[in-house]
Amino acid sequence: MKIVGVICEYNPLHLGHARQLRYMWELAGEGGAVVCLMSGNFVQRGEPSLLDKGVRAEAAVRCGANLVLELPLTAALSSAEGFAAAGVDILTKLGCDTLCFGCETERPEILWDTAKLLLSGNFDSLLRLYLKEGISYPAARQRALETLGGAGETIVRPNNILAVEYCKAILRAGSRMEPHPIHRPGDYHGGTFDPENPSAASLRRMAGRGENWLAYVPEAARETLQRGTMHTLQVGERAILSRLRTMKDGEFEALPYGSEGLWRKFMKNCRKLAGVEEILETTKSKRYPRTRLNRMLLCAFLGVTAENLRSPAPYVRALAFDETGSRLLRQAKKSGGLTVVNAGERLENAYFEMERRAEDLYGLFAADAPEPPGGAERRRVYVSGR
Repeated sequence: MKIVGVICEYNPLHLGHARQLRYMWELAGEGGAVVCLMSGNFVQRGEPSLLDKGVRAEAAVRCGANLVLELPLTAALSSAEGFAAAGVDILTKLGCDTLCFGCETERPEILWDTAKLLLSGNFDSLLRLYLKEGISYPAARQRALETLGGAGETIVRPNNILAVEYCKAILRAGSRMEPHPIHRPGDYHGGTFDPENPSAASLRRMAGRGENWLAYVPEAARETLQRGTMHTLQVGERAILSRLRTMKDGEFEALPYGSEGLWRKFMKNCRKLAGVEEILETTKSKRYPRTRLNRMLLCAFLGVTAENLRSPAPYVRALAFDETGSRLLRQAKKSGGLTVVNAGERLENAYFEMERRAEDLYGLFAADAPEPPGGAERRRVYVSGR
């Protein structure tokens, strides 16, 4: 069985994602399988997902995925490098043959070459040299790559950045997975809406304005997505501020992304400024981009420390599957390479307690009214055909 995997968020799942899933089916061929490793209720840009992970996982299976696994919370809240590394590790252990991902470049061969240069011995020393000049990390990274003869523009666009990180993770891990980039037309993170190639960001903005974003999702998933409750960072702002205003110095110091004294600057702003947006905008700088601070803020609210992010998750959760996906899970359990537990399965360990806390806090971002706690135990796997 050929297994084709994708690391995704589906926040929300849209027409472009459905096209990618169809293409992955072509790659898998007859008797193959498509696996989605999807972020849970919090996503890599440091925000709650628009819709609950169960809704998004069901939508993915309705659009052709055989199995949807949850990318562990600590991986979903990591930098692009950590996000990619954790995803590649999980899919490799599951036995995936191919990793499919989107990119902006129409020359996908340069992604692999760029990854090799970023892993070369000279890159880190050049990066440190340019960072000492006071420029931002992305700018220093681009200049270091260009100095080595690489195409610096490759690591400017968001999908390209992740694509290169996937290639790096495959090289570093010695994974047998073959990278398979797909050119993504349109500006997937731009401000202009493209009806032919809608982006998840544009659909989230439409949802926030009360517009008909469901017209741009696959028909097979429309009913599922329609019944989901919207969640936004803005709805939970007071809950976040309540946590920030009661944190002690040591709790700020323990946060991820707070190196070089950034945690002190963040802490001071939390203690003198009124709102989340003001805190983030005042703390950011050329050296520290907004997405890093978004993740730092969310980790503070969820009680996730730098030590938590460094520790690998002890298991992966299955959120949804069909008959083929069920066979994959049985194979994974037999091989012993990957520990998979079902959504809703209770475990007695510290990681589960962190998961449960995050699940309960996610309910405070619900647009209509706060959702009750206890969702981690009430959740059930979606099984297609039942």
